[in-house]
Amino acid sequence: MSDLRNTFYHKQPVLYKFFIFVLATVLMVYMFPKKGKFKYQFSEGKPWQYENLYAPFDFGILKSQEDIAKEKEDLRVNATPYFEVNETTKKEVDGKLETVYVSVLKDSTFKNKDDYKYIKQKLNWIYKKGVLDKKYPYTNDKKVYKKIGNTVSQQKFESFLEVNSLSNVLKKDLEVRFPENNDKILFLFYELVKPNVKLDKSLTEEIIAEAISKVLETRGSVGEDTRIIAKGEMVDADKFQILKSLQLQYESELWSKSKKNWIVFGYTLLVALAMMMLFLFIKKYRNEVYENNTKLTFVLFNMLLMVLLTNLVVKFNPGYVYVVPICILPLIIKAFFDARLGLFTHVITVLILGFIVPNSFEYMFLQIIAGIVTILTVSELYKRANLFISVGQITLVYFLAFLAFHLIQQGGVEDIEELQPLLFFILCGFATLIVHPLIYGFEKIFGLVSDVSLLELSDTNSKLLKELSNKAPGTFHHSLNVANIAEAAANEIGANAMLVRVGALYHDVGKIKNPTFFIENQVNGINPHDNLSPKESARVIVNHAINGIEVAKKYNIPDRVIDFIRTHHGTSTVYYFYKKEQESNPDVDIKDFQYPGPVPFSKETAVLMMADSVEAASKSLQQPTSSLIDNFVEKIIDKQMSEGQFLNADITFKEIQQIKKVMKRKLNNIYHLRVEYPE
Repeated sequence: MSDLRNTFYHKQPVLYKFFIFVLATVLMVYMFPKKGKFKYQFSEGKPWQYENLYAPFDFGILKSQEDIAKEKEDLRVNATPYFEVNETTKKEVDGKLETVYVSVLKDSTFKNKDDYKYIKQKLNWIYKKGVLDKKYPYTNDKKVYKKIGNTVSQQKFESFLEVNSLSNVLKKDLEVRFPENNDKILFLFYELVKPNVKLDKSLTEEIIAEAISKVLETRGSVGEDTRIIAKGEMVDADKFQILKSLQLQYESELWSKSKKNWIVFGYTLLVALAMMMLFLFIKKYRNEVYENNTKLTFVLFNMLLMVLLTNLVVKFNPGYVYVVPICILPLIIKAFFDARLGLFTHVITVLILGFIVPNSFEYMFLQIIAGIVTILTVSELYKRANLFISVGQITLVYFLAFLAFHLIQQGGVEDIEELQPLLFFILCGFATLIVHPLIYGFEKIFGLVSDVSLLELSDTNSKLLKELSNKAPGTFHHSLNVANIAEAAANEIGANAMLVRVGALYHDVGKIKNPTFFIENQVNGINPHDNLSPKESARVIVNHAINGIEVAKKYNIPDRVIDFIRTHHGTSTVYYFYKKEQESNPDVDIKDFQYPGPVPFSKETAVLMMADSVEAASKSLQQPTSSLIDNFVEKIIDKQMSEGQFLNADITFKEIQQIKKVMKRKLNNIYHLRVEYPE
């Protein structure tokens, strides 16, 4: 049991990597559309590039969504509406007739029964036709149904009357019958007549819905073994619709025929292959990321986030897929690691997204080009202007690439609606600007450090650097000089100059604890080492690296910066005190005078070691000249190389020569030396 526990403990990092590999693969496959994949790629307006295609089975030719929508709209427009007649309205009007008749005509000279009878007959005629409750948007010759109780009859819409049009209908007859009082009689009708006809919305909508439900989604069919398209034939609108119908039918049939497990297995294999390529790339070229489970998890988390976001948008509306700011992925990876890993991760993610999005080739081409532009244009993400410029360039690339696809497929730009995704590219560009708050959030969640945070750490007014300048001013000045030299050298070889500068500023913070034991802080001529043995002095000197780690952690300095404190002396020897101890004790153990390491494991930490040693040792030069400084730099760095300090740093001889050249130039500038002319 103990052996099993020990084996599990030692294999834990490997098991964790296997776990997140499987988990990421499963989650991505789970988000894939639950259907098979049609094996042919085709676009309207382009030639058929495959062999002659014959129908593998009988299938219906689907109508386009536009055709179905138009057919449904035609049904709605041409549907016959139902108007319901309220029979009680007529009874209420008849009951009020006598009262209103007497009230309106009380001062008139005619009140005979014939007049009353005539008015009543007119009311009967009006209500027989029906009075609408409001104005309806139907033409006069529109066929409508008139519903009285359970009886339904068909008539033209013009048969109904409107209250506002009563004067036009009655005025002529009233002028003949009542030449002197026709206005009063007309007023009487307006007082009496109330609408009794209204549209029966529920019944009308029910009839329309029933008609719409019967709309067929197909327009004809294709029989088995019928040739659909020949090789090289142009895919016109009709052929495109037939091919689209076959594709949808094929995918739905494939998924429903007990082949679900095989399809899922196929998707899993493809995603696993893509993820394996990413893992192999990281292990071979970015081993420090591969060995750090937090960093590896961070990369996979960002990939899953992009896949999830794209999947949600596609499910909501596939037309909005270009709103998803995929270019955030390479920006974030580059901010925390480097451009090469950012681009490779972006390409793998886009390849996986090809299974989810429509028009996968077009989508992958656009997004890969946009990712390359992102990597090439954003050089210093912590500078806000650079991000805005990059967003503009990314949006322009989207515009040009999509326009090119549109021209190839449509042969022009007349169809403006099809260019709507171009507006989405602008929204995508603005969405990319969210990368800064995302970087801040990821720093807090995963404990990583980006160039944006490095810029904040480089502020010499930060609490720790201010304490260093107050307690150890000589060390602080030394750190500034080292930072300037190291930053110039890092720029020369293409390393992370901002990271090197910050590492240089903090590499000696451990000297805060015993500042006077270091010569740059001894201003009164008193040397505390005079009262210590060489071994004790060496221990104080060596401990400044260990003390620096403790101080840095106390001030929450990121591990990425603490690495410079650990490695800036590597496993080198405190040579002065070692030689001093050797004078009295020839058998001295050199390990007592060596720094614990580790040695530098990156270009950046190697550059700092060189800059620190060269700058510190240059203070011992009494009368520096250009040739003296050149030989001095060569000697110090060659000694570090001979001791194997750069074996793990992934740095080349050529880069070391470039670093030497920069350091010679910087030291000559510091000492204000001119070129020595021969006498």
